[in-house]
Amino acid sequence: MHGTVTVLDRGAVRIHSYMSPADTFHVTTQLIETPARIIAVDAQLLPAYADEVVAYAGGLGKPLDRLVITHAHPDHYNGAARFGVPVHALARVREQIVARGDSRLPTGEVIAATEFTPTVELVPGTEVVDGVTVVFEAVSGGEAADELLIRLPEQGVLVAQDLVYNDVHLYLGNGDIAGWRRAVDSLAAEPGYDTVLAGHGRPTGPEVYERVRRYLADAGELLGDDGETYKKAIVDRYPSHVGPFIIDIANRSLFPTDA
Repeated sequence: MHGTVTVLDRGAVRIHSYMSPADTFHVTTQLIETPARIIAVDAQLLPAYADEVVAYAGGLGKPLDRLVITHAHPDHYNGAARFGVPVHALARVREQIVARGDSRLPTGEVIAATEFTPTVELVPGTEVVDGVTVVFEAVSGGEAADELLIRLPEQGVLVAQDLVYNDVHLYLGNGDIAGWRRAVDSLAAEPGYDTVLAGHGRPTGPEVYERVRRYLADAGELLGDDGETYKKAIVDRYPSHVGPFIIDIANRSLFPTDA
C-alpha cells in the first residue's frame, strides 16, 4: 500500500482514515465503520489510490454502503467509480461537479464526468445508521464554495474534510479566505468534539483550528499580486508543511496571468 491508514476505535464506530502519499498532497478518505456497514467519505484524486481504499475496506468484512462526496474538487471525487456504490452529495455540490465536466489527471488520462457524478442527493439532517447518530450539515464559503460537514456527536468525532488541513499547505484557489476563517471560527466555538478528521493529513484534535486560522491570516498578509512570490513566502513561513505544489494549483486561479 502506498497510502497510510490511521484507525480510531470509538466503540460502536471505528474510523479508518486513509491518507494518500505526498504526490497527491495527502488527500484523506474516511471509512466510517458501523456495526453492519462502511460509509466512505471522499474518493481520492488518483483511481489507483481509490483502489487501495476499496481493497482495505474489503478486508474489514463489512459491505460498503455508500460513498459521500463532500465538495466539488477532483482530488475528492475522481476515484468515485472504483467504490462501486451509490455516490451521495449535496445538490449544490453535484451541480458544481457537473459544471466542471470531465477530469484530467496529472498523467493526462481523462476521467469522464459520468464516472464520478453523484447519483443520490444528500439532504442535510440527522440519520441513524446501525444505532449510530450521523449528522450531515451544509457549509457555504471557504476552501470550496459548498462543503459537507459530518458529525458523529456520540463519538465526539467531526469529519471536517477540507474545512481543515493538518500540516499540509492550504488550497486557496476559491479566493475566500474570509469565508474559510468564519467557518473555522464556527467549528472552534463548538464543544464536544475531541477528534477532527482533516481532508488533507492525519486525524487531529481541536488544536488544529488555531493552526488553520494562523495559516489563513498569514496567507492573507502574504498574497500580494504575484504567485511565485507568494509561494516562496508561505513556504518559507511553513517549511514543515507538505504539498507545496498545491499552491501552484491554487495560483492558477488566484493569479491567472502567472499561468
